[in-house]
Amino acid sequence: MKQRICLIEDDPIMGEALNERLDLEGYACDWFQTGAAAIKALASRRFTLVVSDIRLPDMSGEALFERLRGEGMELPPFLFITAHGAIDQAVRLLKLGAEDYLTKPLDIPLLLNKIRELAERVHAPFSAAGALGISAAMRRVEAALPRLAQHADTVLITGESGVGKEWVARALHGFFDPAGKKPFIEVNCGAIPENLLESELFGHVKGAFTGAIRDKPGVFEQADGGTLFLDEIGDMPLAMQVKLLRAIQERKVVRVGGEKALTFNIKLICATHRDLKEMVQNGEFREDLYYRVHVMQLHVPPLRERKEDILWLAARFATELCQAKGLPPRKLDPLAEQTLTRYPWPGNIRELKHALERACILGQQSLISPQTLFGELAPELACAPDDATPERLTDYLAKCERAYLTQMLEQNAWRITETAAQLDISRKALWDKMRRLDVARPATDKPA
Repeated sequence: MKQRICLIEDDPIMGEALNERLDLEGYACDWFQTGAAAIKALASRRFTLVVSDIRLPDMSGEALFERLRGEGMELPPFLFITAHGAIDQAVRLLKLGAEDYLTKPLDIPLLLNKIRELAERVHAPFSAAGALGISAAMRRVEAALPRLAQHADTVLITGESGVGKEWVARALHGFFDPAGKKPFIEVNCGAIPENLLESELFGHVKGAFTGAIRDKPGVFEQADGGTLFLDEIGDMPLAMQVKLLRAIQERKVVRVGGEKALTFNIKLICATHRDLKEMVQNGEFREDLYYRVHVMQLHVPPLRERKEDILWLAARFATELCQAKGLPPRKLDPLAEQTLTRYPWPGNIRELKHALERACILGQQSLISPQTLFGELAPELACAPDDATPERLTDYLAKCERAYLTQMLEQNAWRITETAAQLDISRKALWDKMRRLDVARPATDKPA
């Protein structure tokens, strides 16, 4: 079946030319000269993507896009065509979730390449184009996934804690598994006690140790035929790294207490927030394992380096949280949007989601304010540097991370286990952060 494209262009000469060219390229093209006609078509049939001029006779492309988003429709990717004078409008559309824009006069080969790229991405089984972010950095990550899925068996995802490495891993698994029938098994290597890690990875047989009342398959067996995601592999103890390397190389495991080698066939995705190369130099990570997992690398930048994603993610989280908890819709007021984009988010996407969850639950108004987002810590969390005495970037980020950790600990009454679980890090990692940032429970809060 031909991929169907919605073309919205009021100029009869350009519209007819593009319509014919897309037909020659093998696409089914529906051409509309007004926004109203296109809206009606988009509501009644499915399109692979939309190619739209920004200047239309009855409405702007921006008004068209906002109206469709406001109606809650599941939209195909939008590629806008604009004159040089309207580039600022095109950039606003990108922030709202459009895929890309091209300027007039059109470079037809470039347009066709864009269309082919978007059509290929949409028709890949993991479908949500733009699911990882709208920034250029995340678009590059997302664009690399189909090729990695086709050619790589082992992928390493790097990035700070909370940047969305698991999202990328699940998206990559979606390309590995077109039919959506294969397992995706995730294990956090830093969250499992060292004495239980071998059993978790490789399984055990009945009677192997006290409490082993039945045979238990490990995650390698559970992931057979699918994808195994080893999160925070940099936190794995050295002694276990030797056994992990052998399992990856031989594609075989022996359960704890067992004798029979069990084979498996998996796609392996590893992730870490640590610098594995530096760990190798310090003797904390095996060099042979490093080269085994560092076959293909994807780096996910921190949220402060892709500010375009902040408001997009905030709107997404607010919508999802309100729907999940049965709350009335919430939107950010202009000052909240400004605060969100200025704040450096040391906890990255995880911190942003926690802030939105707090605001949606505690807020009484339809508009979310900075105070609703950050509570009593709003002035400190804003972290606006004094222009007269500029701070170093490391000091600035440390102050914000300290405030964030303090907020999360206070919300959990300074219970380390609950806070570490909410932050999705190990207790040890939380203690290390508290020591490094000099975060301590106030003496007046400590039990007598």
